[in-house]
Amino acid sequence: MMLLDKEGGDSVRDEVQFSCYCCQGDNLLALAEATVVLAEVMELKAERGGPVEGLVIESRTDKGKGPVTTTIIQQGTLKRGSVLVAGKSWAKVRFLFDENGRAVAEAGPSTAVEVVGWKELPSAGEVILEVESEQRAREVVEWRSYEEAQKKLQEEQSIIELKQKQHLDEYRKEREGLSHLSWRQRKWALHRANKAKFPTRAGEKIQREEIMLPIIVKGDVDGSMEAILNVLDSYDAQQQCQLELIHFGIGDISENDVSLAETFGGSIYGFNVAVNKSIQQLATKKNVPLRLHSVIYKLIDELKDELSSKLPPIVTQNTVGEATVLALFHISMGKKKVTVAGCRVQKGQLDRRHKFRLIRGQDTVWEGRLEALKHHKDDVQTVRVGMECGLSADSDVDFRAGDAIVCFEELEVPQVTSWDPGF
Repeated sequence: MMLLDKEGGDSVRDEVQFSCYCCQGDNLLALAEATVVLAEVMELKAERGGPVEGLVIESRTDKGKGPVTTTIIQQGTLKRGSVLVAGKSWAKVRFLFDENGRAVAEAGPSTAVEVVGWKELPSAGEVILEVESEQRAREVVEWRSYEEAQKKLQEEQSIIELKQKQHLDEYRKEREGLSHLSWRQRKWALHRANKAKFPTRAGEKIQREEIMLPIIVKGDVDGSMEAILNVLDSYDAQQQCQLELIHFGIGDISENDVSLAETFGGSIYGFNVAVNKSIQQLATKKNVPLRLHSVIYKLIDELKDELSSKLPPIVTQNTVGEATVLALFHISMGKKKVTVAGCRVQKGQLDRRHKFRLIRGQDTVWEGRLEALKHHKDDVQTVRVGMECGLSADSDVDFRAGDAIVCFEELEVPQVTSWDPGF
């Protein structure tokens, strides 16, 4: 249970107002003072001596400095030359910069600094620990990498065993109904069942290409990259189009990114990253789309548009006109007898260029195109509402008086992805 200080508790309450886009600054000084007072009352202290402990707040790749982390020190004093480990990365500190970009020699507890000297970029949220030497740092990183590889290997082994069990169950089920056959008959039955799956000749091979969109995502800092990946994790329209994230990273788009995208036939999405002119020319030459944004929701919107463009159009039917069969006529065209349905148009118009459907009661008897459409004795293209006409189908159709004839056109409507990331 939390009690406010005004009610006799130890929880400080201050009125701090925020707007949608920025902090207005109301009462922030009072909040800072209250925080200092509360820390003194609770005797919150950190040792300036001993090994450094800290937390990675943000990480990014700087063009001049290389991998850079924004770090808050929790214990100890961080100095230039210190050897740090965070996750599966280590650093020998070359430079420290404060919040104003000025170089500092050291940073004590509760201080946020930029750390330069990382061999690889750690992720935001990683715990930083100081070790005694570079050799010790390498050993820690190697051990952590080994542990992660072993854990991943166990997970993959479990998946493999599950797949093997499923395959064995399918294998046994497939042969249950073939036990009474001879081995020759069984072999032939299995060959026919698996013909599409295991083609024996090049001419028998069946293309089973799934709709897929491979993408590469590059971001400016670890935090924004994490936000984008969290949105991509919500993708749930795999039945429409497979979204395959083949690579992601922090930093500007490189030649390797373009080559990888070309190999997989994918697109590159960049958030707050730069692309030099030579990379743009290379991407254009290799037909690799570069989609650069500075607002995450606009990046996701363009990704949704590209996913939708991969989908086949949906064919919809639009009713053009309806008619009722009044009488039947049989005429001879050479040696062939043709049934002509005498009709009256009830709605819209009949257009010979479109398709027709013959409906009897609730059932569709025929669907196809007309062989001829006449008004009186003239061949016509269209017949409007209220007019009578005679029509014959392109095949033998059992017309009956009272049947309904519907003229419709087929329209292709662009399909839209069903993925809704929530904004």
